[in-house]
Amino acid sequence: MNADSRSNEQDPARAILSLVREAMLVSSREQMLDRICLSKATDVIEYLVIAMARLPVEEVRVLFLDSKNRLISDEVVSRGTISSAPIYPREILKRSLVLDASALIIAHNHPSGDPQPSEVDIEATERLVKAAKELDLTIHDHIIVGCEGWVSLRDWAEFE
Repeated sequence: MNADSRSNEQDPARAILSLVREAMLVSSREQMLDRICLSKATDVIEYLVIAMARLPVEEVRVLFLDSKNRLISDEVVSRGTISSAPIYPREILKRSLVLDASALIIAHNHPSGDPQPSEVDIEATERLVKAAKELDLTIHDHIIVGCEGWVSLRDWAEFE
């Protein structure tokens, strides 16, 4: 389902599955826009799992939220390899200011399926949280998803 529907491959089944996935994402995104984003954490997790859990490479996504925690924008800010994707605090925070966001939820996937955070994941999160505080932005969480589940870095990194 993670194939690009616009790919050059001549496999119609693959294209159809890709279109189904894209339709699910559009539907989920519209529901997210109509909700207060953090009213149910399970809705956020479900959306992120659908969007990212089975991607073939790591992808960093940011949910930009307003002062009432409503979704302003959901954006992929970085794509990487099968084992890493860069997190650029400067670019994420710059985009937050452009969107006039008050808070963020960071998410990325582990193509291996195992959502356990690496030291690099934890350190990058702590750097981002620290920089965001200087701009009066709140990082609610950094969620790692994989086909074997998900992990909230709120329990692993320094968010206070």
